[in-house]
Amino acid sequence: MTLAIALNHVAKRYGATVALSDATFAVETGATHALLGENGAGKSTLVKILSGVVRPDAGEIAFFDRPVQLANREDSSRLGLETAFQEIPLVPDLTVEQNILLPDEPRKFGFLRDRRAARRRVAQVLADLQLHDIDPADEVRDLDLSVRQKIEIARAISRRPKILLLDEPSAALSSRDVRWLGDRIAALRSAGTTIVLITHRMQEVRDYCSALSVLRNGKHVGSFAAKDVSDADVFTLIMGRSVGAAFPPRRRDASRPARAPVLEAKTLTIGHRLQDVSLRLAAGEILGVAALQGMGQLELFNGLFGVERLDAGSLEVAGRRVWLASPRDAIRAGLGVGLVPEDRKIQGLALTMTGGENASLATLDTFTRFGWVDRRRERAVVDQAFARLQVHPRAHHKAAGSFSGGNQQKIVLAKWLLSDCKVLLVFDPTPGVDVGTKHEMYGLLRQFADAGGAVLFYSTEVPELVGLADRVLVLYRGRVGAELTGAEMTEATIGWRMLGADAGSGPGTMEKAS
Repeated sequence: MTLAIALNHVAKRYGATVALSDATFAVETGATHALLGENGAGKSTLVKILSGVVRPDAGEIAFFDRPVQLANREDSSRLGLETAFQEIPLVPDLTVEQNILLPDEPRKFGFLRDRRAARRRVAQVLADLQLHDIDPADEVRDLDLSVRQKIEIARAISRRPKILLLDEPSAALSSRDVRWLGDRIAALRSAGTTIVLITHRMQEVRDYCSALSVLRNGKHVGSFAAKDVSDADVFTLIMGRSVGAAFPPRRRDASRPARAPVLEAKTLTIGHRLQDVSLRLAAGEILGVAALQGMGQLELFNGLFGVERLDAGSLEVAGRRVWLASPRDAIRAGLGVGLVPEDRKIQGLALTMTGGENASLATLDTFTRFGWVDRRRERAVVDQAFARLQVHPRAHHKAAGSFSGGNQQKIVLAKWLLSDCKVLLVFDPTPGVDVGTKHEMYGLLRQFADAGGAVLFYSTEVPELVGLADRVLVLYRGRVGAELTGAEMTEATIGWRMLGADAGSGPGTMEKAS
């Protein structure tokens, strides 16, 4: 059997940090092969090495049984390997069309851009990949994260690779988009393309992959046929220990009287995207939000944090009427409101600043006197937050952009823990985050609520809502379609209410609605 990829003792260091050590494994031609591991296990470094973005310090690489030297992305592309990156390296000020064609736009006379040929080529790509709802003329900066992710995947597939690396391709996708991705993987597999899928979702491994390899702490710890290992075995290989219960227990106290809301929204309206949405969020509560993509959930969170102006409706924080003209107003309103945003890299972090600087960003004025920052006091407080979140101390002096997705998300959470906010808006925090870090986040959110905080929690993963939330609001076409509690909070019920089924219908309605 010809091997599409063979790695032999591949290693990479960044100063004292060992990103990859002695990676040795192979991927058979035509296979769909999962690459698994915790954040920081070396997966992204390996993807960059195979893509020609990063050069290894040691080791050998072969494509289709031939040794290769990869000096840049052009080398890997010329050899038939393309990558859809999790980081989504699209140029925001260019159009969809220009991003898909870069760096090989059609030319006339060798130097003039052939606009007609470019339009034809991109229209064909979008049609072939069933992306009819994407306008090639749209600027990328104006598009939702999920649409940008699909464009990145389309860009890689359009080059007809022999080997396709998919780095967390579903991290930013809705459940409907994940089905689209599954169709693309099936078509590529039928055409004989070798696919390496980096994912944290075991269901995707089961659905798409015939084999898997696991990295831990930069080392290869095993490769297996997917059918030969259980999920529990895989989690143990990934983490070096067994995984306990996924969700922390809810605090049960039926005798406790209902608490007054710390956040109350009445008939919020933002354009046509959010219409007359009302909610009450009490201290000690995690209120889940369920919705298909584009049903108003992003506008709701942005409106509650002052990112988007309300056209109508009112907000009360700790019983006091507030008007949020900016995020600064939300942070300072009453008990304080914090947001873990949709895109941590663009909206949650300043990637070139250190993790410590990011963590203290929302509360810098508390460490400042007469224009000078008390760095010693700042460091001590950030130390406590990082220790609580199990963030490595090197985050103090390393750029936030150099950390894995899970550690970046922890730094975002640390920022709001330092602010001592009492209302935390958490928008889909776990895409691209490994199973161990997910469990840590679930525990932290429950601890935050049990200590008197209040959490509004949106997730594209319905099991997260079932396991973590005390109540679930379902948004449909910009309105609250249902409020579910207790025994009503099942995956099936939430799923069909997300599709607009009414309370008198059963889960079978989902098939009709879809």
